[in-house]
Amino acid sequence: MNHDAPHAGDRLVGVETTFVLTLTELCRAGSTDAAQVQALVDEGVLSPAGAAPGDWHFDEQALRTVCIAKRLARDFDLSFAGTALVLELMAQIESLQAHLRSADPR
Repeated sequence: MNHDAPHAGDRLVGVETTFVLTLTELCRAGSTDAAQVQALVDEGVLSPAGAAPGDWHFDEQALRTVCIAKRLARDFDLSFAGTALVLELMAQIESLQAHLRSADPR
């Protein structure tokens, strides 16, 4: 059995990586502030683990969502509620497209 640490050039096939961010880390990584993240949580766009903002933890999908939400709000001058609606519709479209792909017999 080889117990050597992996080298920089090694590839792990089929291994998913995930990470967890605190509220502060999410704000820093997403170039946003806690009030904006709180608004996205209030609108149901983000669902952090943890009971209170000081205990919240977010996954990598939350970081992607924050970045998309920022871009939508900026580019289309949307409120948080409008941003939440657009994100929900985008998720529905993505789900329908995946369903169509799986049903396509090609």
